[in-house]
Amino acid sequence: MSRSDKVVAHLRVNGDEHEVLVAPDATLVTVLRDQLGLTGTKRGCNQGVCGACTVLVDGVAVRSCLTLAALAEGREVVTIEGLRQHRVAEQVIRALVERSAVQCGFCTPGMVASLTDLLQSHPKPSVEDIREGISGNICRCTGYRKIVEAVQGVAAALAESGAREVA
Repeated sequence: MSRSDKVVAHLRVNGDEHEVLVAPDATLVTVLRDQLGLTGTKRGCNQGVCGACTVLVDGVAVRSCLTLAALAEGREVVTIEGLRQHRVAEQVIRALVERSAVQCGFCTPGMVASLTDLLQSHPKPSVEDIREGISGNICRCTGYRKIVEAVQGVAAALAESGAREVA
């Protein structure tokens, strides 16, 4: 593909503005990893099945391997690198580590993005809600039980801190 076949895209990623030259069919995961050096977003199946590439776009979990980079123009993209500064995501990360719900770590960035979206949209999720919220994220190591328990703990902590803020 020649340079003239590419388009300029203005992306806001983790609060920073980026101007990138992309092929019209370039996926967001490719631009994040290969052009912006944000390798926390994992390239897994490249078919939207495994969830390893999940990032937040305007606060909603999306598969970056299925999202065209040019379509992210004008939207807020947050990767695992940006989620480290996010209050809910930080609690999710801490809970996953404390409850030994992380083993190899390959799925973790996508899992954290999905769980952050879940807890922001569903602050008091049931076990079924949690399972549905991570249903697009494959983890071959943990068996999910500890992940679900970690999320239940975060939800309880968020509810408690919210109750204290209101009181």
